[in-house]
Formats: sequence, C-alpha cells, structure tokens
Amino acid sequence: MKKSGISAQRLHFTRRHLPHFQIGGSWYFITFRSKTGILPAEARTLAAQAIIFANGKKYALSTATVMPDHVHILLNPAEKENGIFYPLGQITKSIKGYSARTINKLSGSSGAVWQRESFDRIVRNEDEWREKYEYIRNNAVKAGLCEKPEDYPWLLDGDDFIKRW
Repeated sequence: MKKSGISAQRLHFTRRHLPHFQIGGSWYFITFRSKTGILPAEARTLAAQAIIFANGKKYALSTATVMPDHVHILLNPAEKENGIFYPLGQITKSIKGYSARTINKLSGSSGAVWQRESFDRIVRNEDEWREKYEYIRNNAVKAGLCEKPEDYPWLLDGDDFIKRW
C-alpha cells in the first residue's frame, strides 16, 4: 500500500503559480490572502478558530495572526504515520475551506473567501524561525491596528491562545 503524505527523507515539490517545497518535520511560514477584501471581525474570529481546530492533530502551531485581508501562520506539520507528514496543501485547504464555509454561512453568501494559492516557505534555521515568529507577532502593530502584539484579538500565540477562542 502506498503511503500518502510527505516523507522526512525527501524533498516534495508542487507548483501552481508559486513553487511549494516540503520536507517532513520542517517548520513553515504560510501566508494566504482574502479574495473578498477586508474581512469583518466575525470572519477573522472564524478564521482563527479554523486555524486552532487542527492544532495538535495535523500540525503544531507556534503562532498565527488573522489580519483584515490576510493570514500568517508558523507551523510544523504533524506526522501521520511513521516518517510520513501531513502535506501543507492539505493543511491549508482544510483551514481555508472550513473558514470559508463558516464565513459564508455567517454572511449569507457563497463563493471563495480566500485566494486560491498560498505562499509557504520552509524555515531553514533557528534565526529564521525567530524572525518569522516576530514578524507574525508584530504584524498588527506594524499595520497600526494596535500598540502591542498582545492587544490584537486575532493573534494566536502562547499557551493561552486556545483558551481565548
């Protein structure tokens, strides 16, 4: 039987418009954008809940932020079985799909909420991991949405982020 997923032993490559590389066991910085423009507060909350839902099942979440028109996530895909990890495409599809369905239900609309493709990058070392972590934490501050990262309601960071949602 063929194992479905990403191996820790080899580089996996896919492409739409952007290239997507994955090696099982690595950390990833992921970004995807809203197709519909600015998301209202309720939609951002639903997107945050979708990110939290599979944490500890399909991936380990370090931090994420749901901005008015895009999302940043720093995560490590979980091992499905010995040496085989969840594909990033499957992870982002479930986050975007679930959140889009719930956002559309809330707004009484239909159709795509997120742009089809996501940007993802393998985090290559500890310094880059820290840089991506700080970038995500401070994204709302840099955008002028709050004064301190912890003041932004859609920052998922630390042990208490699950409790908030």
